[in-house]
Amino acid sequence: MSLHSFKNWTDGLGEVDKKLPVLFIGHGSPMNGIEDNEFSQIWAAMGRQISRPKAVIVISAHWLTRGTHITAMEEPKTIHDFGGFPQALFDVQYPAKGDPELAEAASKLITSTHVGLDHDWGLDHGTWTVVRHMYPDADIPVLQLSIDYGKPPQYHYDLAKQLAALRKKGVLIIGSGNMVHNLRMVDWQRLSEPNYGFDWAIEMNSIFKQKIANGNHADLINYEKLNKAATLAIPTPDHYFPLLYTLGLQDNEDGVSFFNDKLVGGSLNMTSVKIG
Repeated sequence: MSLHSFKNWTDGLGEVDKKLPVLFIGHGSPMNGIEDNEFSQIWAAMGRQISRPKAVIVISAHWLTRGTHITAMEEPKTIHDFGGFPQALFDVQYPAKGDPELAEAASKLITSTHVGLDHDWGLDHGTWTVVRHMYPDADIPVLQLSIDYGKPPQYHYDLAKQLAALRKKGVLIIGSGNMVHNLRMVDWQRLSEPNYGFDWAIEMNSIFKQKIANGNHADLINYEKLNKAATLAIPTPDHYFPLLYTLGLQDNEDGVSFFNDKLVGGSLNMTSVKIG
């Protein structure tokens, strides 16, 4: 795609009346993909509240790569990237189409690095468990943008900024992970207890929300310097990096709100963010 044809493609999308918001969604257990619970109900409500997008791009905690890639196939497969769950979860298929033209256009918007056009991945559970509740008819194209796991936090925040123009073209961009995500410390005996969190998880959930609400992105990018509790909340950054993509797409006009603000099993949170 030449720069001229890229311009023609984006012009052809037209401007939407109001730019779409950006979401960070705490996706939690894969079982949320088939359960009708407080989290999935709010995802479904969010799908009804937001203006219908022309396409969805998800940055999932479960597609970690060397280099940055975007799915570019016509029909992305549903990936069941987990084990030990009921067969009903493995039986789920989410047959949303892809959008190769959008994939190439998005790759051209990112000038800080080469973006590979991927034809092998698909939609992993960080994407389909959420999006199937938001758009159950699977009638909106869905793409994934990978996370270059060898890059530092600032890289991901800056890369996201280059996609901002898509918000005015009707593309909904979602980061899917969890801000507090320490599976090694989960209290499995209290997993069903409503809003149960260890002291450090409660503390970090509050700190994250405060800094997001105040627009203090620098501290969130440099999360390792916050305090000891941050290292417990984010022992590895895979589920945290999608938040930085969401924050990178915020502009000065965007408001911030939170939903699904709950802790699970002591060391996980479902806290999610709507920007715009």
